[in-house]
Amino acid sequence: MSLKNRSARWSNSKHRWLALVGGISLLVWGLSGLTHIAMVMFGPQQAQFMPPAAEVEFTDARPISETLAANGIAQAVAVKTVPSPDGKALWQVTEEPMAERRYFAPSDGREITGGDRTQAEFIARHFLATDREVLSVSLQTEFDADYPWVNRLLPVWKVEFAGDDRLTAYVHTETSSLAAVNNSTKEALQTAFRVFHTWEWVPQGMDWLRVVVIGLMVASLLALAVTGIAMLVTVRRKKRAPGAKGWHRMAGYVLALPLIMFSASGIYHLVQSALVPPASQLRMGEPVNVASGAWPVERDWAALSQGRDITSVALVEGGAGEPLYRIGLKPAPGSMGGGEHDHDGGEKADGMAGHDHASMMASEAEAAPVTDDEIREARFTGIRPDGPAIYLDAATGEVVEEGDRDLALAVARRFSGASDGTVARMELVTRFSHEYDFRNKRLPVWRVDYGEPVNATLFVDTGAGVLVDRVADWEKPERWVFGMIHKWNFLFPLGRLGLNVTVAGFVIALIALMAILGLRMDLAHRLRGRRPKAGEAQPLPGAEQPAE
Repeated sequence: MSLKNRSARWSNSKHRWLALVGGISLLVWGLSGLTHIAMVMFGPQQAQFMPPAAEVEFTDARPISETLAANGIAQAVAVKTVPSPDGKALWQVTEEPMAERRYFAPSDGREITGGDRTQAEFIARHFLATDREVLSVSLQTEFDADYPWVNRLLPVWKVEFAGDDRLTAYVHTETSSLAAVNNSTKEALQTAFRVFHTWEWVPQGMDWLRVVVIGLMVASLLALAVTGIAMLVTVRRKKRAPGAKGWHRMAGYVLALPLIMFSASGIYHLVQSALVPPASQLRMGEPVNVASGAWPVERDWAALSQGRDITSVALVEGGAGEPLYRIGLKPAPGSMGGGEHDHDGGEKADGMAGHDHASMMASEAEAAPVTDDEIREARFTGIRPDGPAIYLDAATGEVVEEGDRDLALAVARRFSGASDGTVARMELVTRFSHEYDFRNKRLPVWRVDYGEPVNATLFVDTGAGVLVDRVADWEKPERWVFGMIHKWNFLFPLGRLGLNVTVAGFVIALIALMAILGLRMDLAHRLRGRRPKAGEAQPLPGAEQPAE
């Protein structure tokens, strides 16, 4: 018997043997995978993309250093201005990462009672553009089934609105952002995805069993695709077989490769997730010594703000541990969009030391997204809402020569524990990608690549001195495979909507033409009970038997 005939018989027998398990697996993971696409395409959507604006006006205001001292605050993780319902800026103080934020009025330094809860409701109403009654507001400090770890941000306020759809917003007040939004439809789809696609119902103590069972079932899909391709190559037909056999074979030419892509990348992701359970890498910085910020920025506010549209002020820690005022400026007109990265990092802003983020954006201007589709696309690709920043020494008021790049290096140094000599590369990330995806929510961030002994990439937010994400070098290939091969992000030029429609179309085709037709053929074969006698070769389905 020729090698071609032996290969045809072997692949045919294995393909039939795998049909039942593989067909069921394809139905389970195909249908549950569609629920994730449905969540993205049809889930609840925020009505506003940009955060609320605030007028930062400190003329004749009480110095923040006096306000902090009067309230016994010598150190804080973060001190920054945030918008308030009346359109004015408030001082927001974070003493502990998981504690409620405190709020103070700049004009007289009075503390806003229950300010964090009020702020959460204000931000939720802004992003969702709703005047519904609020049923409950609660602070959440842990991830759960309805707000899983992929959302990254904690703590968040869970704001539940009245209505049959159970609209719920998760608000991160530290960044004035809508971390997630749910309703009854999304909760149902999310539950189906967890139960059938990721099997999160398996107890943690038996996670090994989940990995083994899912691995074997998804491996059967991979084996089905490989043996199916072998049959397409080795078994030739003079004409198309009738009925389900013919359609199944024709679909194989188109859908075998997508099936291999989904299954192989799924196994890779499953194994790596078992080795290193996924978790948020977000870390806030160490408390800043705000007591040493003796120079009152409020005193020179008139001169500082003249000719500048200031959108935010924050107390951050400099490279040597000294407190700095970070003065955030409004982006230049038409500069909200942007390219992928900035590699130089040595510009000046308004004649003061800093990093001019806006200038590099002029070539790819984008207007603020308005429609649902535009907002979905903006959240997926990333549109940065901020502009350049300048730095002033909080103790002396002097302009600080270091800019965002220097501050990013200092933040990365604190979290990595490595010297600057181990840094292989630095760049400003202004767009989401497979390496730094939209789940991180923050833009822009600095990417710092470390060589030995760290062998990892850190993404840091200089606006808050925060480590946003940390990716070890050995984890990067899996991220690329999962993003490009499993989620098909190589189709990013089509946009978020086009990508999801294309992936959904292929998944539906796999289910209808491969799983359903394949299972139908397998069931028919079993019902006919046609099994070869001992020593008798099994005929190929719908084809002439290979010649000896």
